[in-house]
Amino acid sequence: MTADPNCIFCKIVEGKIPSRKVHEDDEILVFHDIQPWAPVHFLMIPKAHIPSLAHIGPQHEGLMGRMLALAPRLALQEGCGPYPEGGHRVVINTGAEGGQEVHHLHVHVMGGPRPWLKG
Repeated sequence: MTADPNCIFCKIVEGKIPSRKVHEDDEILVFHDIQPWAPVHFLMIPKAHIPSLAHIGPQHEGLMGRMLALAPRLALQEGCGPYPEGGHRVVINTGAEGGQEVHHLHVHVMGGPRPWLKG
């Protein structure tokens, strides 16, 4: 697994920075956002350092599929209402113009009663 010693998310994966974990397995770490935009807001990251969605290739298809398949289950677990009345939003910001602030691929999962501050 690759890591960037200057990346805040790599430091969270390594346990150097604490997080409120939602889920962890061999390839994925999920934790609550420290500045939530919604009543439920967590981040899903690969443990390997991948800078952005623009860096995803065929070798990452399984990882991305697992992350997206895990999102709805964790959203329900963390307090989002069930589909169709409930639900959640999945967002991946990519690059500066896409609003990406931390250059380690991360998936925002947000939900809960509206209105939200952002989103």
